[in-house]
Amino acid sequence: MTPFTQHVVQIIQNIPKGKVMTYGQIARLAGSPRAARQVVRVLHSMSQKYHLPWHRIVNAKGKIAIKSDELYHEQRLNLEAEGVEVSSDGMVNLGKYQWQCEETRI
Repeated sequence: MTPFTQHVVQIIQNIPKGKVMTYGQIARLAGSPRAARQVVRVLHSMSQKYHLPWHRIVNAKGKIAIKSDELYHEQRLNLEAEGVEVSSDGMVNLGKYQWQCEETRI
């Protein structure tokens, strides 16, 4: 596993319940600000193996970005179960729910 991938996994594992982060935010914290798509790849390939709370990741606008209806609804239900309000169009208020990690790299 590359150092970037290790950092991404650690960051995602540390997102607290009831909070979200964006793909780009995770990429920046992991040391590669332009690698948001790589964060998507890590989530896709490693969520199950590392028990990552994948549902706590949204796009830069705060929107659930998953195209699959089934996974979209699963993400929405998981977020709401943790107390995160999700609008009818899949938006999360980043001002209220975005987790701001204090460290530049975990």
